[in-house]
Amino acid sequence: MFTKTLLATGAALISLALSQGPPTVDIAITLETPVTGVSTSTDGRIFLLYARVDGSEGPQIVEYNIDDNSTTAIPDDEWNSFSADKDPSTHLPVILPDGPKLVQFNLTTNEVQRVYPVGNATRVNSLLDDVRFNPLSNKAYLTDAGSPGIIVLDLDSGAAVRVLDNDISTRRDFPVSAEGSIVRFDGSPLYVYADHHEVSPDGEYYYFQPCNGGLSRIATKWIDQAFYNSSLNTNDLLGAHVEPFALTPSTAGTAIDAEGNIYLSDTDRLLIEKIAPNGTRTTLVQDDRLLWVDAMWIDAAGKLWMPAAQLNRGIPFNNGTNKLELPIHIFTIDIGFGPSLIDHD
Repeated sequence: MFTKTLLATGAALISLALSQGPPTVDIAITLETPVTGVSTSTDGRIFLLYARVDGSEGPQIVEYNIDDNSTTAIPDDEWNSFSADKDPSTHLPVILPDGPKLVQFNLTTNEVQRVYPVGNATRVNSLLDDVRFNPLSNKAYLTDAGSPGIIVLDLDSGAAVRVLDNDISTRRDFPVSAEGSIVRFDGSPLYVYADHHEVSPDGEYYYFQPCNGGLSRIATKWIDQAFYNSSLNTNDLLGAHVEPFALTPSTAGTAIDAEGNIYLSDTDRLLIEKIAPNGTRTTLVQDDRLLWVDAMWIDAAGKLWMPAAQLNRGIPFNNGTNKLELPIHIFTIDIGFGPSLIDHD
């Protein structure tokens, strides 16, 4: 009887585990143009970042209306327009001359609130890719995917300083891979340097990696000190405080939740990994539709938003041929944790 009870209990537990299964991947938004970023506001507004790798034209940053599938340029069409002779300080896509910048929007007025020029901290080949915030020091951290390095921006003064310039942690000498193949740009292997990054919910650690993987971390106190102390801002000294954190794969996007778990998309195996605060990696979900899930977002309801951009199938990476398979989807999945407040203020 005791043995039968144990067997019955074990079977019930297995049945419960199987019934729970992996989390369900839901389609939240369906589009005809690739999107490499999605975010939401506390009052339910949805914002998208279009990646025009399909040859389409139009604004890059838009607000999405889920009721009628319409979009509105943010802050307006003129800010989103491009022409080489336009002022880079008032046009998002224009960055030359001396125009690399971080732009702050006021979501109440839908107007630009402040522009932070960071051209002094960039290089000829710079490609500013992503930004994260640390309210404890009132700093923003920007990754440079074109010329390996991190830019530390003081949000009070607007001063910007480059750190870990061409350090092995921001560089990594291997190209990006997706769907099991090396991604190529103009026929050559594509190298994307410092790209994905997150700040721990307590503001103590800064995690970062190049696109091809290998997640490192450094205590934020060191990069914040290097902002003020140029003698510390050398790869020999500052780089000594960088430590390997997780052996991550080729990656398209990340997000971090309130518990410090990092979510990371695998561009080869088409899955989302969950990396615990101790560095342990597990698979959250695998789904062949999760192709090149770029900048993810966690909303207040504990949903992870996943824009499957199919970026590697775009025109620039296929010798001028558009290999995107429409429609494009933004998926969501319940993860049971809300966003890191340090990342969503």
